[in-house]
Amino acid sequence: MDFSAFLGNTAAVTQLRASIASGRMPHALILAGPKGAGKYTLALMLAQAMNCQHQPRENGLASFCGTCSTCIHIAEAQNLETKIEDAVAAREELRETDKKETRILVQTHPDVLIIPPDPPQLLIKVGQVRALIQSTYYQPAAASRKIYILTSTAFMKEAANSLLKVLEEPPEYAHIFLLAENPGELLPTIRSRCGMVRLGALPLEELETLLAKQRAEWKPAQRALVARLAQGAVGRALGFDLAGYLASRLDALVFLHNAVNGPDHSALFKMTESYRAGAEGQQKTMALLRALSALLEDLLLLHSGAPGLIRNVDLQDELERMSAQLNFAWIEEASRGLDQVESGMRRNLLRSLSLDAYAAKLVRA
Repeated sequence: MDFSAFLGNTAAVTQLRASIASGRMPHALILAGPKGAGKYTLALMLAQAMNCQHQPRENGLASFCGTCSTCIHIAEAQNLETKIEDAVAAREELRETDKKETRILVQTHPDVLIIPPDPPQLLIKVGQVRALIQSTYYQPAAASRKIYILTSTAFMKEAANSLLKVLEEPPEYAHIFLLAENPGELLPTIRSRCGMVRLGALPLEELETLLAKQRAEWKPAQRALVARLAQGAVGRALGFDLAGYLASRLDALVFLHNAVNGPDHSALFKMTESYRAGAEGQQKTMALLRALSALLEDLLLLHSGAPGLIRNVDLQDELERMSAQLNFAWIEEASRGLDQVESGMRRNLLRSLSLDAYAAKLVRA
């Protein structure tokens, strides 16, 4: 595999490859773009191109062989979720006193350190940044460059302040990649010390063509739906759980029909009863809220006279009928209620009770 496997954002990727080839790669770089745009995949490819043992060039642009030991070891970090799960499981085996001092880090190559948000708070913590700083004190062990990939902008305050120290005067051999869905979440002092490359969305037609090749089992209407829900993010589209989304959307429609057509408490309570406590219940609830949010956004677009922008295209007729019975104030109140349900979940309120209260509020709105 090489850069040809990275889909979309050709200009941005070409710029980065040219920077590596000319030896002008920034020591601190923000890769910005929506979830699923390929930020992490690109960061690993850049790490391979900067440290590949063969240093191939294509039309003067940096590339990587994908077959040397350096490229292979870096590529082993591609399945990041599995690596994080393994690291968390290993931490759970430690003594209680050691657990508190152990931070989640992923390292499949001695000179490439990946720093994900540390569970359960899912924040980049000061201990992780200190591990990064300590690592920069040492020359690369097996490659020419040391690469640090921070996969989130969710920093604890002390961690963000600590990162500033190394960004001000990074060692010549160290490069830090910050992956950001919203760069505005970073401190201005961090942003000012970093270069930035933005990854844009893949055009809708290109994404549907890609899905036709990669997910041939989906029908054309399903591919059109996923392409719009993914909002141009290739990774999100290819890994989209269509069956899970359709199930969550069916429950979300129960809420909307309950509000528009009059309360059907039996159907509503039957549905919310399944949203029990525990990790599975939390995942179901979050999926439901995301589906409901997407439907409310589509209703708002229909109200605004922009039907061509809705995402749930297979439900357009049904949503248009609903939109005719609802006003902007109702949609705004329903969206605000979603935030309150999420807030209640963070306070460990009963999920089924929170959803029932939300449904009743929609009927009264």
